[in-house]
Amino acid sequence: MEQLSFLVGEWVGTSKIYENGIVTKKGSAYEKISYDLNRSILVIELNTEFLQLHTIILYDEADEKYYYYRFSKEGSARYPAEFKEEKLIVWKDEKTRFVFGSSPEGGFKEYGEQLINGDWVKIFEDTFKNTQ
Repeated sequence: MEQLSFLVGEWVGTSKIYENGIVTKKGSAYEKISYDLNRSILVIELNTEFLQLHTIILYDEADEKYYYYRFSKEGSARYPAEFKEEKLIVWKDEKTRFVFGSSPEGGFKEYGEQLINGDWVKIFEDTFKNTQ
């Protein structure tokens, strides 16, 4: 779980939704990320103009992989994840992934991509800076 410490903080930023490579929606975003249960889980509270999520990330020692538990008013889901090249990559399915990575300015960004005709196409991007 220590690999994910770059995500911990209170963050403000911008959320963008893409369709066919063009930004179709843009709005403000807020995210609070903290460890809980003796640093065994990471809790993410996301609020944007388009989406509110409560997410829990944990590392399963037996499986040797991360799991991303997403909760919204529409329901819940569990996705496998991996930490690769300094990024957390969450796999919704074989053709949809969410990537969390730090930015050079000390913030982080999260983006979603879909595999279309062999290319990864961005479907959303949230860019954050720390409020502290």
